[in-house]
Amino acid sequence: MSQANQPHPTLQTPSDRDPVCGMTVKADSPHQTSHAGQQLLFCSQRCLEKFTAEPSRYLDAGHAHGETPTVDHGAEYTCPMHPEILQIGPGTCPKCGMALEPVMPELEEEDNPELRDFSRRFWWTLPFTVIVTVLAMGGHALSPFHGATQNWVELALATPVALWAGWPFYVRCVQSFINRSPNMWTLIGLGTSAAYLYSLIATLAPGVFPDHFMQGERIGVYFEAAAVIISLTLLGQILELKARSQTSAAIRSLLGLAPKTARRINSDGSEEDIPLTHVHSGDKLRVRPGEKVPVDGLVVEGESAVDESMLTGEPVPIMKRAGDSLIGATLNSHGSLVMQAQKVGSSTMLAQIVQMVAQAQRSKAPMQRLADVIAGRFVLAVIAIAILTFVVWGLWGPEPSWVFGLINAVAVLIIACPCALGLATPMSVMVATGKAAGSGVLFRDAAAIENLRKIDTLIVDKTGTLTEGRPAFHSVEAAPGFTRDEVLRLAASLDQGSEHPLAHAIVDHARSQGLALSTPETFESASGIGVRGKVDGRDLQLGNTALMNDAGVDASPLKAHAEQLRGEGVSIMFLAVDNVLAGLLAVADPIKPTSKLAIQRLQADGIRVIMATGDGLTTARAVARELGIEEVHGEVKPQDKERLTASLQQQGHRVAMAGDGINDAPALARADIGIAMGTGTDVAMNSAQVTLVKGDLLGILRARSLSVATVRNMHQNLTFAFLYNALGVPLAAGLLYPLTGLLLSPIIAALAMSMSSASVVFNALRLRKVSID
Repeated sequence: MSQANQPHPTLQTPSDRDPVCGMTVKADSPHQTSHAGQQLLFCSQRCLEKFTAEPSRYLDAGHAHGETPTVDHGAEYTCPMHPEILQIGPGTCPKCGMALEPVMPELEEEDNPELRDFSRRFWWTLPFTVIVTVLAMGGHALSPFHGATQNWVELALATPVALWAGWPFYVRCVQSFINRSPNMWTLIGLGTSAAYLYSLIATLAPGVFPDHFMQGERIGVYFEAAAVIISLTLLGQILELKARSQTSAAIRSLLGLAPKTARRINSDGSEEDIPLTHVHSGDKLRVRPGEKVPVDGLVVEGESAVDESMLTGEPVPIMKRAGDSLIGATLNSHGSLVMQAQKVGSSTMLAQIVQMVAQAQRSKAPMQRLADVIAGRFVLAVIAIAILTFVVWGLWGPEPSWVFGLINAVAVLIIACPCALGLATPMSVMVATGKAAGSGVLFRDAAAIENLRKIDTLIVDKTGTLTEGRPAFHSVEAAPGFTRDEVLRLAASLDQGSEHPLAHAIVDHARSQGLALSTPETFESASGIGVRGKVDGRDLQLGNTALMNDAGVDASPLKAHAEQLRGEGVSIMFLAVDNVLAGLLAVADPIKPTSKLAIQRLQADGIRVIMATGDGLTTARAVARELGIEEVHGEVKPQDKERLTASLQQQGHRVAMAGDGINDAPALARADIGIAMGTGTDVAMNSAQVTLVKGDLLGILRARSLSVATVRNMHQNLTFAFLYNALGVPLAAGLLYPLTGLLLSPIIAALAMSMSSASVVFNALRLRKVSID
């Protein structure tokens, strides 16, 4: 493989596209390399270094076989205001003209080509803008030129600003007409081109104007207005682009959590450090004191406290021993651990968190849909107002009336740019999702952020949601004709095929007792009420009372003992062998330390909390009594949880469902807001709109607080944007002129427009400092 800056004997014609970012690059670019017989050009040293470090990432697989590589023109980009817009490489949105952003930011902040381009145009032309403004505003006192000569001098100074610095604005203005999508660039393009073209004609052909257009010895021109508007717009865009880049800081910080290497233990006992991308599921890895856990997996050997605060928000390190799960990117504090990798690459919790945050940041809040409709119609209304302003001032204004009409029309077009309106909610969403991720809360989309605050009813599962979800075996009781060891062995044999935490407790206890487990011949999950299958040629049913009733098994011989255990908050499962009651197994699942506080605080906020669990009603009531939950539904099937959710919705309630298991998925999908425990199943998380990484119900309170703060921030932004335009347009049109004798200069309008957009972005960034604990 050829390396950067090494000559190649058979170079082909250089590609004019940077393979990393997709930008068009001139042939004389100093940043070049040859690769597999092809000369590649780069826009910057940074892109060249990226390609050199990982060329396969940017080339087609055909290169591995010695073929001429096909250049991948970079990452996928999208519009923050219109997330449905996607393209490969940077560019501008066809709907709003805004600079596109990477869908997935990289660890190191990207060199934004739009920011670089606008900065160059701004700084190179700023001296021309300053000089032409001084000449125009200074009059005879500061200008050595007089009459028509001054017009020509201003033309020479303003033309580079108008035609080069402002060229992107005109391109986007034309695109807005082609795409039939009026936006801020429509107004800016029309306003600046009107001022410049009027002044150009006044300079080249002053004779076409009536005498009352004369100002002294020349026709009055407004080159300085066009130049200043363009420079101020560029400045506003630069400030906005820099501020927008900060909204991706959360994703970059998450990406930075992952270690670069892992220490693998080979089959011969030797150890070696390998790149994280070379770790495979099943590999044994050593995590030394002070190192980060490389991927998700299980502890095989050792004992240590692991700090998971970077992902879960939990500040206290958690003791990990053999059999405990580990999350990639968390920090091992003092002991040495040997782990077995289970999830690698995009399957790790960190990768899924990054994907969910990026997805949520690019989604559109329901509130934004109204703003989009208003913004599109608003632009058309502003153009109509500008035309009306021009005509009214031209016909009835003071002399030179048409000049006043033109300048006021330009001011209307410039001050009314709807950029602030378009940015009002996307910026708030991007900041909020990043802050939530840092607190262990993942929102799937913007709608979840906006709607969570409206919830008045919360349905919670018990096992794994209110309780630890890591139950411990309690006891076993045999029915007449069976022994305890036989009941335990058969139940554990069948449960080997189950992922339920209660099943794990039974299997682990049976193995610890040295019982020889059989492999199930068949296995079937019975819709959240238990499991069925065949072991050693015998038909088994293992589950709650509802399963026994479905199977026609009489559980009454052990009913009294079961009720006694349930009253202690212990979960009961009956075992039937060939449709005959064989015994019961009891498993205790301790309540999470934070569940009671979370329930109390939710109820104090006016939220009705309901428990719905597949566990027995007596057990459920015992747990509910300890937590202060009054409404309990026990032995419910997945469809029952969904029906309960639908029933509450029909009564007019806004319902959230919190759960962690496969049996919770239908209700999670049905609820207005589904809340999944990050410690639960992938099915539950895929069905929910909110995921609590730590699986702690206090996360609901954090998520709800952030929802309230974010919507308040959105309202502030939208109110400011609407108020700004409501006051700015009449002022620019000159409605106050009869009363005050004052007119709004297009230059002041441009400054106000730029500052309005920047203020919306900076107001959104304030969310990073909001307390949600």
